[in-house]
Amino acid sequence: MADNVLHFSDSDFDEKVVKSDKVTVVDFWAEWCAPCRMIAPTIQELSDEYAGRVNIGKLNVDENPKTATKYGIRGIPTLLIFKNGTVLQQVVGVKPKSDIKKILDSAI
Repeated sequence: MADNVLHFSDSDFDEKVVKSDKVTVVDFWAEWCAPCRMIAPTIQELSDEYAGRVNIGKLNVDENPKTATKYGIRGIPTLLIFKNGTVLQQVVGVKPKSDIKKILDSAI
């Protein structure tokens, strides 16, 4: 299986996410976060299912505090769905894959 999950950082966030012409999902996470590990397989599956249509990636909040602070990330995991440089939707906590798919389908 291909790994379609992108990795974002403070230094490339604007270039890869804000300026992207595709709908982009950013999973704000951390190594020590158990719910983040729970949602990771869902993120992987979605990145494979939506490959070529939606950019899906992760941003480690411990390694990239500037971006997490800029977007007011208080709890993780948090998914931000971007379109044309703006946040369309925010999903906090572990949600069923079907819920996330509904959001993505309406954003595309």
